[in-house]
Amino acid sequence: MADSVPFRRIAVIGTGLIGGSFALAVRAHLPMVEIIGWDRDSASLDRAIARGAVQEKAAGPAEAVRGASLVYVALPVGAIVKSLALIADAAEPDALVTDTGSTKVSIGRAATECFRAKSSLFLGGHPMAGKENSGIESADAGLFKGAPYAIIANQNEANRQTRDFAALVGALGAHVVWCEADTHDWSVGVVSHLPQMLSIALASVVQDETDETGFPLSLAGQGLTDSLRLAGSPYAVWRDILFSNSDNVSHALNRLAQAVEYLQRNLKSAELEQEFRTANEVYALLQKRK
Repeated sequence: MADSVPFRRIAVIGTGLIGGSFALAVRAHLPMVEIIGWDRDSASLDRAIARGAVQEKAAGPAEAVRGASLVYVALPVGAIVKSLALIADAAEPDALVTDTGSTKVSIGRAATECFRAKSSLFLGGHPMAGKENSGIESADAGLFKGAPYAIIANQNEANRQTRDFAALVGALGAHVVWCEADTHDWSVGVVSHLPQMLSIALASVVQDETDETGFPLSLAGQGLTDSLRLAGSPYAVWRDILFSNSDNVSHALNRLAQAVEYLQRNLKSAELEQEFRTANEVYALLQKRK
């Protein structure tokens, strides 16, 4: 098995929830692979070492990248964009550099510029997995199992390094989805960013409606808790996402507003039965993927 491992040394830039989970998953499946880490938060990096996610820690991103055949950049979108020039300069000539940013167009644009004259390769990526709690403390080797993992490339034109990374992601339990950057950003605007904004809006309404006696919140059951799970995610995680994908998120919110307006107009109409049927079908499709 060791002879078939395409990436012998991996640099994880950002050892939080996603970077830490990737490192833990690789360590579980491919213990012979060396993993070196770097994080802007030195305490987070120390905890990643303590958890066994990474074996070595680097003093900076350039030091982490040198000698690595795979560079896994798990930072917020803005930080990824800012780090690409330095990483491109430090990366080995045959290295594959991939990111986990939640939006892809702005990162892809920056990567094209930074890697234009380099022999290393940049590959956009995004694991559609996460938790409402961030940080290495929440990292989980099984986080990617059963989750879609977007790879920003044409599957039919993928080179060896890209196929090797897709195979690694698949070995970690994820389902690879090949797509273009603009398709990705439009899609996540609907299926990821819109649910987050809906959860925030719902929490705001509940808080505003709750009076000094504690009602109606004191009557809330598991349904509200389930609906507000995403509301536990901090703004720091979402700031760059919303900034970089504002057009798609705005479009999704407009579509939601239209759907809510329709529901409001038809509260006393049997026509809502069709809306429930459609919702039931979408939910059933999602359940089949588990």
